[in-house]
Amino acid sequence: MYEKDGEKYYVVDAHVHLWDGRESNQKNVHGKQFIDCFYDYHRNLSPEEEVWDYDTYTYYGGQRLMKDVFDEGYADHAIFQATLLSDFYKAGFGQTEEAFGLTQAHPGRLTYNHAYDPRNGEAGLEQLRRDAERMNLKGVKLYTAEWHGDSRGYKLDEPWSRRYLEECLKLGIKNIHVHKGPTIRPLDRDAFDVADIDKVATDYLDLNFVVEHVGLPRLEDFCWIATQESNVYGGLAVAMPFVHARPKYFAQIIGELLYWLGEDKILFASDYALWTPKWLVEKFVDFQIPDDLPEYAPITTAQKKKILGLNAAALYDLDVPEELRLPTDAGDAPAEVAAGARP
Repeated sequence: MYEKDGEKYYVVDAHVHLWDGRESNQKNVHGKQFIDCFYDYHRNLSPEEEVWDYDTYTYYGGQRLMKDVFDEGYADHAIFQATLLSDFYKAGFGQTEEAFGLTQAHPGRLTYNHAYDPRNGEAGLEQLRRDAERMNLKGVKLYTAEWHGDSRGYKLDEPWSRRYLEECLKLGIKNIHVHKGPTIRPLDRDAFDVADIDKVATDYLDLNFVVEHVGLPRLEDFCWIATQESNVYGGLAVAMPFVHARPKYFAQIIGELLYWLGEDKILFASDYALWTPKWLVEKFVDFQIPDDLPEYAPITTAQKKKILGLNAAALYDLDVPEELRLPTDAGDAPAEVAAGARP
């Protein structure tokens, strides 16, 4: 929980990682390119005092994560979003078993979302079924630009992808998180295009599609899709650090999202360990739309509370303490969402 000026905020960090980008785990030069690109994002967008040394950044471990996200980072809950990158890393980039083990050790604080690749066909479907049962999956994280042999990406509306989405419905996996944001070297930028979200969101109304990184640098395309698709949400990973590095640009991002999507469909995320949640939470609570952007309405405390945690709590059925819920008549939100419960 974060408290400022008498207001208490229930915080859900909806996008965290536990990765191993060390040289010992790199399968080829692309593994080094990937973690180096991550580090460039980290050091260029973080406050100087928050920049890690490179060796720590390549692997930090579960104990460091618990300290940074919970002990110091104000999070009441956090959600792992797996990234496999099996063509680049020997044991995968995201450390599945270590991350899942943390969720088992701290079930009230952590949720684990695993990943799948529809290019794995029937064998991948069988693996998804096993993972769903073992990990009690409520969500998955998809990387449509991930390399897979000779393939350098796929579309969500391709036949095999649709079979996996249909399997998610059968398995009760309702939250489909999709990386649709800035490219990471050596992945192809256009493989993260947001257009395929429009198609599957229309066809699978019982699934929630969380567009991670809010489509950047395609924010306008994403907003036009998300405003007409009731089951499309925006995850603020990668957008959040601009609250420090380029606050006016962040104002434009959050202003557009609030105008098009509304306050109930935006999720806070640090993308840990790209950035740590502590300073992001603090700066977001203090943030306000500057006077020279009058086309955007001021951000209210209630809106910040929804974005920082209550919206994610609704998607993941998290039990929000009574004192951290909003009054049921807050804004135009349904009472269940305002209370932090799934509608």
